[in-house]
Amino acid sequence: MTLLRIILSERNISLFNQTTHTQEANPENSYLMKSILLHMTCFLLLIAGAKAQTDTISTKKGDLLIHPVLHGTLVLEYRGNTIYVDPYGGAEGFAGLPDANLILITDIHGDHCDSASLAVVKKENSHMIVPAAVAEKLKGSFGKPEILANGKKTTWEGITIEALPMYNLPEAADSRHTKGRGNGYLLTIGSKRVYISGDTEDIPEMRALKDIDIAFICMNLPYTMSVDQAADAVNEFKPAIVYPYHFRGKDGLSDIDHFRELIEEEFETEGVEVRLRRWYPQQ
Repeated sequence: MTLLRIILSERNISLFNQTTHTQEANPENSYLMKSILLHMTCFLLLIAGAKAQTDTISTKKGDLLIHPVLHGTLVLEYRGNTIYVDPYGGAEGFAGLPDANLILITDIHGDHCDSASLAVVKKENSHMIVPAAVAEKLKGSFGKPEILANGKKTTWEGITIEALPMYNLPEAADSRHTKGRGNGYLLTIGSKRVYISGDTEDIPEMRALKDIDIAFICMNLPYTMSVDQAADAVNEFKPAIVYPYHFRGKDGLSDIDHFRELIEEEFETEGVEVRLRRWYPQQ
């Protein structure tokens, strides 16, 4: 933000000086200069917004940068590579972020598999890892992705990627998220283990996780789980850092402050840091 202030300050001085000299001679020039300044300021604010929430996590092989974007969308940067998870919401949310080298998609629903956003972030050399149901939905529109099923692993640029189950409870053929269709992901990046839940409830596979350094946990009824369910699961597998994400439900945003209270006060879970970030414009 400091850099933004400097840029805006310098631009303001330059443009307003020009405006002052030309205002009386040509009012149209004055209007034009002010319009240019306004558009430039909006663009810079978009870039600053993308960078403002960036968290830096140290690993044994370099820093991992985390950019919360929107809903279930996040961007990770590590050693010159950029990973987009469930890109959604259009181009504006990705302003100022590097191009995608790897794209992970968790499920077929439009807030995870969004063709309009994929058209923005998918580049010619971007690699994609998806469950089979997503590949079937895309029908080759974005090239041939790597398909990863629950329980399978792959390696990309030194990063281990494991597909984990994500599903609703109780299991049913007509549930919103059936077991085996979508993927949660467990990434090993440097020395850190990063869990991305996808759309799930507090399933046994989540509760059984061990040695998780960073976890992104969904909580939005009636689609995934409640805040209480999410907190209870986190209290069991105890990630070092947990980000509530994907928390817009049928009746608005879930109470992530209550999630933090449950972890810190009711369960008194030791060794878990809850990080609340801005995932929605209305926050």
